[in-house]
Formats: sequence, C-alpha cells, structure tokens
Amino acid sequence: MPTVLAQQPFREYPGFEYYAEHQLPPDWEKPGEFVTGRLMYPAGGRFGRRRGGGWENGGTSWAVDYPEGDRTFVQLLRRFSTIDARSVEQPVNPDDADDMGYWPFLMVGLAGYWELSDTQVQNLRNYLLKGGFLFADSFFGSSSWPGFAAGIKRILPEYSIVDLDGSHPVFHTVYDIPALADTQIPNMNSLMGGGGGWLEDGSEPSYPAERVNLGLRLAVNIAVYAMTH
Repeated sequence: MPTVLAQQPFREYPGFEYYAEHQLPPDWEKPGEFVTGRLMYPAGGRFGRRRGGGWENGGTSWAVDYPEGDRTFVQLLRRFSTIDARSVEQPVNPDDADDMGYWPFLMVGLAGYWELSDTQVQNLRNYLLKGGFLFADSFFGSSSWPGFAAGIKRILPEYSIVDLDGSHPVFHTVYDIPALADTQIPNMNSLMGGGGGWLEDGSEPSYPAERVNLGLRLAVNIAVYAMTH
C-alpha cells in the first residue's frame, strides 16, 4: 500500500514557567501562509526539569514563554506587516522528520540546554540544508551559549558561527535597525517589573525598557527575511 504523509494537527502542551489554561484565539482553526513552529527537544541542565511525563509532553525548557510568546509574535506580524500568519503556533517534534518539513520556520527557546539525539541532529541537519529556518531565542547570558554552540556544531559541523554586523539584510528587510546588532533585548520578567533588560551579562545589560520596540521590529524583520531568503 502507498504511504500517505500528512502534517501533524495543532495541539497544545503545558508551558515551562507555570501551569495555566490558555484561551485559544477565536480564529485558531483558520490556516495561514506563515506558521510559527515551536521546536520541541529533550533538555538537560538547570532548565531541563520536566512535567507531565517527559519532554514530549511539554513543561520543559523548549516550552519557555510558550504559548504566549508565540502568539504575541503572531500579533506583531499581523500588526506591523501584511504577513498572513496563523494565530497559533505549531509544536514540532524533531523525531518526526516528515512533519518537520511542513513547517519552514522553527523557533527554539533555551537552546543552550538542548540534548539532541543523533537522529534528531540528523533530522535538523536535513531540515536546514533543505531551506528550513531556525530562530534561537531566550539566552540568559553567556552561560547559555556553550550548549547551543555544541548543538549547532553537531548539526552543521562544516559551518562556523559568525557574528552579524549592522549591514546584514536581516536588520534592513522591513525596518532599518542596525543598532540591534549590538543591543540586548530585555527579558520578560524585568520588563513586567518596570525595569530594563538585565540578564546575566551582555553588551547593554540594563538599557531602558522603552527601547523594546526595536525588538518588536526585529521580530518582523526575521520573519520576512526567513520567507524571502
């Protein structure tokens, strides 16, 4: 019999920070030309705690700022661009290579703590070499970097990680924001408390919260850049 492939349906898992019931947007069943994929992964280290019986069921580091962050991202895209974005995110399991191919834009949170299997590494490698886009978010200072860099080295060993300067197209795709090449985005807890963007370290560890609008523009730029390159 022929094999029939189909993308996985939308589903929602517990977030990393807390248990809460998240009300679905009224148009959550409406498809869109752009969907934010949320990469799931097994984790280790201080952010590898698990709820609900394992990383496949959410509650660990891949679900940081999930699902609110993903849905806020969509709201920004809808407000500041003409992108037809689906209102809800799509959890993507890296063990399922076929499903991964349906979601060309993946966001990965706290990737400094991912512990990918060899199969997951190979699936992500194939995904990226075929044109998939991976947006890594949520770095709590330099201590988060080694784990992320080690994972990328396993996925794409023949490539080097390079710093982007303000001339890169991602800083000019929609908005001209070259200053963001040297700017740290505030973390959510600090902003909600009325403070700046302090994390463990960074080029600007406590810049005024009003400059967060640069981060919103960067989100739009990244999405448009991913769709056009």
